[in-house]
Amino acid sequence: MNEHIVPVPLEKSYRLLNHGPTVLVSATHEGVDNVMSAAWSCALDFSPPKVTVVLDKATSTRGLVEGSGYFALQVPNLGQVQLTYDAGNISLADAPDKLKQCGIELFRVEAWDTPLVSGCSAWLICKVIPEPHIQQTYDLFIGEVVGAWADGRVFRNGHWEFDQADPRLRSLHYVAGGQFYAIGESALADTGKAADQP
Repeated sequence: MNEHIVPVPLEKSYRLLNHGPTVLVSATHEGVDNVMSAAWSCALDFSPPKVTVVLDKATSTRGLVEGSGYFALQVPNLGQVQLTYDAGNISLADAPDKLKQCGIELFRVEAWDTPLVSGCSAWLICKVIPEPHIQQTYDLFIGEVVGAWADGRVFRNGHWEFDQADPRLRSLHYVAGGQFYAIGESALADTGKAADQP
């Protein structure tokens, strides 16, 4: 595993998604790995931490998630803008070598079979909380976060520090038609709370 990847306490894992980034969704089942991009994902709950992601019925990744009961959400960065676009526009059903075409390299962490995408700024492994009605009706999947990691150069002490890191590590935010924004500058409000409170 990359030396910059550090564990994130599960109680702080929601912060990895709280700023609304585009994510990469990865999964594996019966020896098949896949990765897709998703713009519709968010943190859902604190304890235990939960997330949601929309996975269309037409995607190959959805079948792997349904088969394995697990998925990973990754926060890709500005250095991965083309990879992120390609992962959302090339289908494994049409291109068996999709991962190679997209330049995606995978790795795994001890005790988990779910593949993770190298080079991202954060990773969350999630166990599907079965909700057949909402999965079938709305394509919405709920997952409990069971493992979380981040690149320590850009996420420290439970907070993103995009301002102090290499700009290529900034998260992506999808608009449409291949257009992304990278996250901007930080602005602080006086909340009257300690910095580590929600």
